[in-house]
Amino acid sequence: MRLKKARGLGRTMQYPGRLFIVEGTDGSGKSTQIYLLKRWLEDNGYPVFFTEWNSSELIKSATRRAKKKNRLTPTTFSLIHACDFADRYETMMLPHLRAGYIVLADRYVYTAYARDMARGCAPEWVKNVYSFAVKPTLSFYFQTPLDVSLDRILSGRPDLKYHEAGMDLGLSSDPAKSFKLFQGMIKTHYDNMIGEEHFHVVDATKSVEQQQQVVRQQVLAKLEDYIIPNQV
Repeated sequence: MRLKKARGLGRTMQYPGRLFIVEGTDGSGKSTQIYLLKRWLEDNGYPVFFTEWNSSELIKSATRRAKKKNRLTPTTFSLIHACDFADRYETMMLPHLRAGYIVLADRYVYTAYARDMARGCAPEWVKNVYSFAVKPTLSFYFQTPLDVSLDRILSGRPDLKYHEAGMDLGLSSDPAKSFKLFQGMIKTHYDNMIGEEHFHVVDATKSVEQQQQVVRQQVLAKLEDYIIPNQV
């Protein structure tokens, strides 16, 4: 059976809200940056809704059970995370965008692209699975050398989880080595998406303050014509 040409994110934002997302390998510092952005926006009176990857109350218990039994093939791994995303997208992200909120997402569909392709899923198939989602207002990619991000993770979390380390791929019997190989594959896919997905690249080796300054400047530029709900 021949796959259709990948559609990717085909829908342009047509809601009064804004969608800002962060992407990057584990240890890139993206979660810190979006947390700081959230606090700053809220302090300045903006209505904010925050969501993070793999956090659907409907799906996450099933995901946890399947991971414990190591029964997820690359395809089922992809689809179960797609279900998680679809639930959060339809029940949380879209309603807030329609209501005019600024939606912040710690990882978006590009996490699935990078991880699922690293696990061997066809790019066309993965992108078509998520083609229902709208394009973000702005996508930040926190780019960092692999050694730097790996040192951050391994120094603070020596016990790596099975799927987090990519052990299901059989890359290495050593969790740390498998993690490095898996993250390297993911980083390659992220780097290849920069132009196609119009990522705004942030140098994640700079100080937290310098990175946050860049993020705030870019976000403010996208809020020039934004109208806070109920203040028209």
